[in-house]
Amino acid sequence: MSRYLTVAAAQFACVSGDIAANAEKHLMFIERARAVGADMLVFPELSLVGHNGAENLLDVTMNSRDERLKALSREAGEMEIVVSFVEEGPAAQFYNASAVYKDGALRYIHRKINIPSYGRLVETKYYSHGRFVDIHRVSEDWAMGLLICADLYNPALTHLAFLHGATMLVAPISSGREAVGGTFDNPRSWGTTLRFYAMMYGAPVVMANRIGREGDLNFWGGSRILDAYGTVVAEAEDGEELIFARLDYADTRKARAMLPTVRDSNIALVHRETTRLIENLGVPTLVRDD
Repeated sequence: MSRYLTVAAAQFACVSGDIAANAEKHLMFIERARAVGADMLVFPELSLVGHNGAENLLDVTMNSRDERLKALSREAGEMEIVVSFVEEGPAAQFYNASAVYKDGALRYIHRKINIPSYGRLVETKYYSHGRFVDIHRVSEDWAMGLLICADLYNPALTHLAFLHGATMLVAPISSGREAVGGTFDNPRSWGTTLRFYAMMYGAPVVMANRIGREGDLNFWGGSRILDAYGTVVAEAEDGEELIFARLDYADTRKARAMLPTVRDSNIALVHRETTRLIENLGVPTLVRDD
């Protein structure tokens, strides 16, 4: 049994706050990805607005069904694209969002949950917190767990994605070397984190980062694709680049047979203990609003 998916990641420098200029970059990489036969193309976090684009918040927000997003998808045709932008959701709430488009239509959206306000990161100044973890079904075999940057630094969110049935992890990020500060090695941290998740869950990982400089952050690139055993099969350096790889679902089957992390997760225990924590700490529950 061997079922394949060709995935690609676009690494480039965004123009802060300039949706039109960044959309042109998207079109260029869509053409490159089409040329290598990609089934899916992943862009970095906030790929249409830049890391600091939200400084002019009301000028850069987009509805998830914005015609500019649909136009990019129409250019991509049957190739799925994962595009990131500042979404204006219901009731004028603004989100750091990544969405999947195919054939000119929105297929899935994830709103960043873990909004950082540490080091040189001040995202809580602009964005509401996303509230849900789910998956996007790509095909019969491939289901995408889509999490944005700091979401992956809350391991519970990644675990939830895999419990929902993800067979691959997609991670648009916007990671600067100085983001956390001090002696924290951001590139090394990402390398360790992505390899851990791939090996722990027997699932490929696609990470797309940006390059260039915005404000006081230098973005280091290093976009990469890992297979289900945690091996890096494609990796960008520090320039503009498209990387791609052909993933084999047979590898996920083998990896999960060897290390059945998802199978052995005790969901009932996790539910019981988190419920007990909520009761003991008096944490308010959230009501779904979409």
